[in-house]
Amino acid sequence: MNEVLLRSLTPSVLGILVRRGADFAAAEDAVQDALVEAVRVWPADPPRDPKGWLITVAWRRFLDASRADAARRRREDLVDEEPVPGPAPAADDTLQLYFLCAHPSLTPSSAVALTLRAVGGLTTRQIAQAYLVPEATMAQRISRAKRTVSGARFDRPGDVATVLRVLYLVFNEGYSGDIDLAAEAIRLTRQLAAAIDHPEVAGLLALMLLHHARRAARTASDGSLVPLAEQDRSRWDTGLIAEGVEILQAALARDRLGEFQAQAAIAALHADAPRAEETDWVQIVEWYDELVRLTDNPIVRLNRAVAVGEADGPRAGLAALATLDDSLPRHTAVAAYLHERDGDPVTAARLYAEAARKAPNLAERDHLTRRAARLNTHQQR
Repeated sequence: MNEVLLRSLTPSVLGILVRRGADFAAAEDAVQDALVEAVRVWPADPPRDPKGWLITVAWRRFLDASRADAARRRREDLVDEEPVPGPAPAADDTLQLYFLCAHPSLTPSSAVALTLRAVGGLTTRQIAQAYLVPEATMAQRISRAKRTVSGARFDRPGDVATVLRVLYLVFNEGYSGDIDLAAEAIRLTRQLAAAIDHPEVAGLLALMLLHHARRAARTASDGSLVPLAEQDRSRWDTGLIAEGVEILQAALARDRLGEFQAQAAIAALHADAPRAEETDWVQIVEWYDELVRLTDNPIVRLNRAVAVGEADGPRAGLAALATLDDSLPRHTAVAAYLHERDGDPVTAARLYAEAARKAPNLAERDHLTRRAARLNTHQQR
């Protein structure tokens, strides 16, 4: 059973059902039923046209559910429009579906959450972690979004800003290594950049390319994380870096700065340094100041504290960190790093161990645990 194939076909099948008249919640349920049926049937009897098979089965599931729901009896008229089995259109509906999910009847945060769950393939827990809210809260938010768009007309797609936010979060989840979605997010952002002349679309594409260029160096052969300062820069993809920088420079020249352009500028400064010691941290702090002005995001302030610690010394970084809520994700890990740089291995080791217990994934937990163990070993010598 090719799970990657099933996941790649899901957005297109869902989009076709929506365009044929299914409301979003019912279409999503029907597609999920079809996927379950595919897992059961395909190993013994694989279809010649997987996409056409999924469309046919999902459409039948939708029609069955419609007939069973008295409030939706009007959809029984669609029975005659059931698509016949056979080759399905090759068009890619994924980006269009992103816009449809960003419906004007939803708040931006609800639209993002719904799209990540229904189209991006992320779990409710992963979305909750991205939004810094409890999983139960996010589950309620997604359920409300489904109810809101249920039966709504999908003739008014959402705005570009919401779609960009979704693509950014999908890329970040893929870049973390938990789910390989980064390449798909880049592909869709390229499509969007080709269709829309918008500096923030270009800024997001540049940001993705610059981060993706470092992906091969982010993990060691044993799968452990390699911090940016310790990465083998010869493994960075110089072609992606050059493309990202070129796209970013063209966007910045339009003098309509947005948060994705600012983030891309920070990534470009990291990419421009031949060695970690040559990183222009002063300029990076200046770009973080711009990001704080644009977003006032607590995670941005947390990252700025790290940059301040590099530019002005660890004491300055700790002072910046002291102004932030210590419940922020990775706050403890940042504190551990700054204390280590400040020559306090005892405090650093304790904080690394504490941060490991809070880590959102196994790779990060192992990395922080190793940091704590290394400092404890040095203290015992």
